[in-house]
Amino acid sequence: MAEIVLERLTKVYPDGTKAVSDLDLEVGAGEFVVFVGPSGCGKTTALRMVAGLETITSGDVRIDGQVVNDLPPKNRDIAMVFQNYALYPHMTASRNMGFALKMQGVPKGEIDRRVRDAARILGLTDSLQKKPRTLSGGQRQRVAMGRAIVRNPQAFLMDEPLSNLDAKLRVEMRAEIARIQRDLGVTTVYVTHDQIEAMTMGDRVAVMRNGFLQQVDTPQLLYETPRNLFVAEFIGSPAMNLVVAELAREDGALWARFGEHRLRLAKATLERNPGLERFEGRSLALGIRPEDIEDASLVSDGASGRRLSVVCDIREDMGSEVYVHFNIAAPPVATKEVLEAQIVDAPEDAEAKIAAEQARGSGAPFVARLDRTTSAKEREKLELAVDVERLHFFDMATGLAVRAA
Repeated sequence: MAEIVLERLTKVYPDGTKAVSDLDLEVGAGEFVVFVGPSGCGKTTALRMVAGLETITSGDVRIDGQVVNDLPPKNRDIAMVFQNYALYPHMTASRNMGFALKMQGVPKGEIDRRVRDAARILGLTDSLQKKPRTLSGGQRQRVAMGRAIVRNPQAFLMDEPLSNLDAKLRVEMRAEIARIQRDLGVTTVYVTHDQIEAMTMGDRVAVMRNGFLQQVDTPQLLYETPRNLFVAEFIGSPAMNLVVAELAREDGALWARFGEHRLRLAKATLERNPGLERFEGRSLALGIRPEDIEDASLVSDGASGRRLSVVCDIREDMGSEVYVHFNIAAPPVATKEVLEAQIVDAPEDAEAKIAAEQARGSGAPFVARLDRTTSAKEREKLELAVDVERLHFFDMATGLAVRAA
């Protein structure tokens, strides 16, 4: 196991494109850290600089205390697992897994032992004599991981290793990779654009945007205390509902008003976010997670001061829960960082989407994640209750969360 430290890591391409900017990050020995963000955010470039596959413009990469900027990949004692499995089609799974060791001159008996041990961990014992074309996608991915495991590296670097698998197999394999990493205790840096993958696998998650690190934290803290609008919108599924609201004082209490709706801010919310006081009489971005909205008819406290009267537009039955889509007649938060977080595969389309949202002018789209017993029906009125202790607030000018006074 080795600690990986990135110090002001920067990558600028010859055409002037800045892919990664002043990236500072410490990955502890044995830790599983996931880089996540939209396409083009710099996460893969950062990983490739750690691996030695991309030259470093400035800054340092330290592995186990040693600066490795000028070391070739083979001398960094790391193993990489790619999106494409890069298996030799004419070799068996066993030979694919042991090939790198053979090239290093490791004795055949030692190679066989390491391959058998890795196969046992990966559930590949019965597939060692099969060639890649006869293996399933999941088995091929396990062989690629086995090739990394047999090397006993100081660290694993994984670049979108599950993106070629179908949805069901991805769920199975992400649990498998997390289990293997935990059992082996090898320092791991993992890249994905899938925030669910990131949240379920990482000890910590590093959220990237346009080459800059936005926030790095445990999955739970990222979800509960997003640092800015980009992280708030990117983390969570369905995404956080965002609307422009105004804070106003009435009857000795502070209320968030948006369109025809208003929510009374709980005392706990004000204590947790003392900076809200300076926004009295001003507009800011209000965030409400879909899972913090309930069907008011199923709430026993009457939901005073926290109700939303809406019309259900679309009802999606998910089996264990119901997603209800509705519109709020208030301005949506259509800033560039919010729209970039929504367009995972092509963030450069954000400008076009901003224009489209402004032209549409139909208010803010909302999603509520309700209990499956809800009586919500499409095109009918619905009373909802919001957990006002879990509201999120952001400064529209800076995009930063409003917390400190």
